[in-house]
Amino acid sequence: MKKYPIYNIQRFNCNSVNSDLYINTFKNHLIDHSFVEEPHRHSSYVLVFFTKGSGTHEIDFDVFAIQPGSMFFLQPGQMHHWDLSDDVEGFVIFYSQEMYNLYFGQKTIGGYPFYSSVDNKPEMVFNVAESKAILPYFESLILETQANQLLKQDKIMNLLDIIHIEITRKYSVTHFHETHSYNVKIKNLEVVLEQKFKTEKAPSFYASQLNITLKHLNRICNEILQKTTTEVITDRIILEAKRMLMDKKFTVNEIATELGYDDYSYFTRLFKKNTGMTPSAFRIFKN
Repeated sequence: MKKYPIYNIQRFNCNSVNSDLYINTFKNHLIDHSFVEEPHRHSSYVLVFFTKGSGTHEIDFDVFAIQPGSMFFLQPGQMHHWDLSDDVEGFVIFYSQEMYNLYFGQKTIGGYPFYSSVDNKPEMVFNVAESKAILPYFESLILETQANQLLKQDKIMNLLDIIHIEITRKYSVTHFHETHSYNVKIKNLEVVLEQKFKTEKAPSFYASQLNITLKHLNRICNEILQKTTTEVITDRIILEAKRMLMDKKFTVNEIATELGYDDYSYFTRLFKKNTGMTPSAFRIFKN
């Protein structure tokens, strides 16, 4: 049976005692890790910046074209794989939430707007001028990783944070949401949804958890995500179903039960309504 692996940072950083951070050029990364072109997940955050080459990047069943300036940011657990040209160049960074949050204290990695599970946009393209501006930070990360200078870890962490700030500035212009209070509610919805989507399907439950009315929650979801609360919940369930269907150790019935549906036929209808095919057909199509 085909099983899609979840790689931790140590899998890539096998010669280092630091299991919370991995930094490399993409070309060197592929020399020892060609298996990344097969579908897999990471237990860490992933940041990739391409400076040359082409190809495609599939992230949770959405396909993105790769070009110079392509930036990808993945959260732990997202399924992805690459189809790359031979001349591809760039940078790849893996880092743990624990390391980032512990170092910076008052701010967390989850506070960056491009890391959102309900409003997930894992790709941005930097134009030539923007790429030229952000490239030195990646180059400095490589140099700092290879050297053994005083305060090495501090410089690496601050360079990484500067990169996140630059991404946030561009992201905020591209995906600008005017009402700040709505953004906070969406972030809170994301947290509760990740914890409860397998057991709680009613939009009213999430409204009560956020201490607002369902009408107001629907207004927020529509304003920020252009979806109803029900659609947000369903999208998360369907994504998890797709991920589980990629692993043949689960039967469709077991997946339905795991996702909180005792009625197998209802789950099948729900999946088909949202994807255009049955769970079994999706599994055959993707495998």
